[in-house]
Amino acid sequence: MSASLTLSWWLYLPLAVLAALGLWGFVVLPLGRAALGARRRKVVAALNPKLQLAMPPFQLTRREFLADRLANDPKVLELAAATAEARGVPVETVHAEIATYAHEIVPAFNPYFYFRFGYMAARTFMRALYRVRLGYQDADALAKVSAEHSVVFFINHRSNVDYVLVTYLAAGNTTLSFGVGEWARHWPFEQLMRSAGAYFVRRDSKDPLYRRLLERYVQLATEARVTQAVFPEGALSRDGRLQPPKLGLLDYMTKSFDKDGARDIVFMPIGVNYDRVPEEWDLITDRDLALKRKGDGFVLRMSLMFVFGTLWQKLRRGRHPFGYAVANFATPVSLKAWLAQHDVDLRALPKGERFRWVARLADDLMGSVAAAIPVLPSGLIAAVLTQSPERALPAAEITKRALARAARLKAAGAHVYSPRRGAEAAIDEGLRLMTARGLVRREGGGYRPVDARLALLQVYANAIAHLDQVSEKAAAQ
Repeated sequence: MSASLTLSWWLYLPLAVLAALGLWGFVVLPLGRAALGARRRKVVAALNPKLQLAMPPFQLTRREFLADRLANDPKVLELAAATAEARGVPVETVHAEIATYAHEIVPAFNPYFYFRFGYMAARTFMRALYRVRLGYQDADALAKVSAEHSVVFFINHRSNVDYVLVTYLAAGNTTLSFGVGEWARHWPFEQLMRSAGAYFVRRDSKDPLYRRLLERYVQLATEARVTQAVFPEGALSRDGRLQPPKLGLLDYMTKSFDKDGARDIVFMPIGVNYDRVPEEWDLITDRDLALKRKGDGFVLRMSLMFVFGTLWQKLRRGRHPFGYAVANFATPVSLKAWLAQHDVDLRALPKGERFRWVARLADDLMGSVAAAIPVLPSGLIAAVLTQSPERALPAAEITKRALARAARLKAAGAHVYSPRRGAEAAIDEGLRLMTARGLVRREGGGYRPVDARLALLQVYANAIAHLDQVSEKAAAQ
């Protein structure tokens, strides 16, 4: 005997939804996590032995565990208790605020995403737009950098492409953890940057709880030997010149450093430069500052406009439409050796005096970065044309002056990038690209800056202006 059961739609619909949710939560998601976890472990096992600076366990820890560890750090809990008492609120309320901050700060590093997607995307993007070159490196000193120490890449900030360039060039030796600002806190960049190992920084936050959490995360990551990359200027240079270094992250990394301990912190000064930065007009108009005040839709729309605009440039001008992108790796600086040289222990100093020493360290590191910034054709051409923008110069005269400036800079110790096909050919191509971009125009058999583009041309000249000062001092001596 058989019977059928008929269910009304109002009962069937919620049962079907519950069944679908159960299938998703108890079958699909666990299987997906298991598959992704297996791929992550396979990537780590295959690549870690090949990296000069291997991925430490801290970096591979799941985000939920990292956030919980950070939120329950003894120094954080100590401040939480004091904050709750000062505000007159239950400590649980403060703990909830701390948990929110902790989940915002910590990354969700995925080595499979980093190497299988991130690296390939970085390589494709950079090589489509630029002739990417590793210009100079102190190979002997770099070979001696040990995975037993904490390594910090110290980089000048010329473009948001800096993240992509340095990640691409360093991928054969290490993974990098960046501190990223407000621009990345929008969908879909937030998820992508977290998966690439980036941690998030509210640069203008004055909240003591947030600052303590950020401090403790940076310290924990440094102590755990996560290779970090820092842009000490804090933001992109608006005029192309190097900006004074910010001291916050550097102070966090060094304030508790034991100069007599076994572990060292090794700073890697890196100078980067480009013949063209993709966001050049945003830099001189401050248009990118609007990103901080807009929502996800606006940011996504602007990003798509940038991507399609860049692709259009690529289609119109063929291979490497943005010229050269070059990075130089200077001699690493050991914090232990630096402190021994100056006979100072940062742990024993009051805050004001410690900051003076951190500022001195930052200045020394920025000096190494400044000296490592590559001299490229765009900077040489821009420096020549902005000296006398009111008149046109023949191409041969521009080349002659640019090569003479390059020789002076090289004699003073600057790293002038010399392509295989010759400096003259590179300058000729650079002049052609600047003309196609509308920065320079032909006039009376020569070239002169377009008046409306003179400020932008000055940005590229300013990128190597500090090296001119070095060469002038060398010539005077």
